[in-house]
Amino acid sequence: MATPSTALPTISRASGDPATATADVLVVAFHSGEDGAVPAAQGLAKKPASALAAAAAAVGHTGKAGAVARIPAPTAVRAGSVVLAGLGAPSTDEDPAAALESLRRAAGTALRGLSDVESVALAFPVTDAATAEAVATGALLGSYRYTAYLSDGGSSTPVRSLAVIAPSAAQSGLDRAATVARAAADARDLVNQPPLDLYPESFAQAVVDQAAGSELKKAKVRVEVLDEDTLRSRGFGGLIGVGGGSPRGPRLVKVSYAPKKASTHLALVGKGITFDSGGISLKPAAKMEEMKSDMAGAAAAAQALFAIARLGLPVRVTAWLALAENMPSGSAQRPADVLRIYGGKTVEVTNTDAEGRLVLADALVAAQEESPDLVVDIATLTGAQIVALGARTSGVMGTDAARNRLVLAAEASGEPFWPMPIPEEMLKSFDSTTADLTNSGGRAGGMLAAAAFLREFVADGVEWAHLDIAGPSYNAEAPHGYTVKGGTGVPVRTLVELADQLAGA
Repeated sequence: MATPSTALPTISRASGDPATATADVLVVAFHSGEDGAVPAAQGLAKKPASALAAAAAAVGHTGKAGAVARIPAPTAVRAGSVVLAGLGAPSTDEDPAAALESLRRAAGTALRGLSDVESVALAFPVTDAATAEAVATGALLGSYRYTAYLSDGGSSTPVRSLAVIAPSAAQSGLDRAATVARAAADARDLVNQPPLDLYPESFAQAVVDQAAGSELKKAKVRVEVLDEDTLRSRGFGGLIGVGGGSPRGPRLVKVSYAPKKASTHLALVGKGITFDSGGISLKPAAKMEEMKSDMAGAAAAAQALFAIARLGLPVRVTAWLALAENMPSGSAQRPADVLRIYGGKTVEVTNTDAEGRLVLADALVAAQEESPDLVVDIATLTGAQIVALGARTSGVMGTDAARNRLVLAAEASGEPFWPMPIPEEMLKSFDSTTADLTNSGGRAGGMLAAAAFLREFVADGVEWAHLDIAGPSYNAEAPHGYTVKGGTGVPVRTLVELADQLAGA
């Protein structure tokens, strides 16, 4: 069974002079200026502002983006201590998305460094719902801790409550931040869970259990789980082939949210390889432990749908979670095996470590049977994504309109995506003399080639986008901004923003 979800801090709105806020720690945003750091908090009175600026100068805090310093509170400030959070120079361009992201990162950086603190107040340049949401999102995600497997619950206690100092008109932004950050944290929990405990059946059960909660039950979220026998009888050859090497068989989970006023249907298809050993084409031992994260696409699809339902967005959303464990054994698929994907196309397996595209192909075909207006698949699909775009920027490919729509949603959410092409010549590398396709192409342009393979399972005229999140879904390096080590929750926020934009359209 899945472990309990991480408890994020509660979040509320406060008003008045930040210097009078009652909290253990007051986080104050600073801009960098020619003469040193300048407090950027709304409503800060002149005397505490001067005291804080002097304190910042005394400890060498310049207000540079990403810089933080914790100091004893000056006498003009009621909180026990103060964290100085740098925003960098005041924005001089007209890029609101970049300005919001700077708020998220500064708040997240400040909260990542806090523990054994009961309450935190945040004093930032918050003027409306959008800026309030950015600060709250960064603070909530920066405060995330995964402690489920620590015998003592961890050596420190996480922050329990956050208060963002903001005008009353900003309340809706705080509410949205709480919902979306919760979904991202739930996705992080699934990604961080050890594969001993998270496998196709337990993943499916975790989704069933979550959907039975009062909020989602009220939103009439429905879950259907297809087990191994059903998948075999109905011809889901990709899932059966990939999952054949494990005694813990595959599952296909369909999660549905269908509000009455919905005029648009969004289908999310998530790759859910709960552990990827590579199968018979075994991966090297180095960093294989990170392959517990190969189900991040399915985690994001499910949690994004739950957030959309909790927000009550008037968009029909169906999430298809293609779950399997890719293991080597006597029953595992072999190179040279031919699989019949759901819908009839055949694929010759030439590399059992190119398994994600096989389970996605099954689920993509199934998703299109309901004629959605937009299909988005989400997958930790290729190491080539990391080579091309690094560990923080995801790739997005697909039809022009769908790809561009995803890029706009990503820009608004603050999750970096970059549009990439699917060159026609890429498909040649999947030629087979035995089947319709092979599952593994050439090394050059591997991310683009994988998208070309998936496109073969998307019908003409279907609006479709493919998100390759191999690097950004799991942070194996040092924490940064509101991104902690381990699961990141990418791209939950982008998918929720996409649904929001579809609702507005």
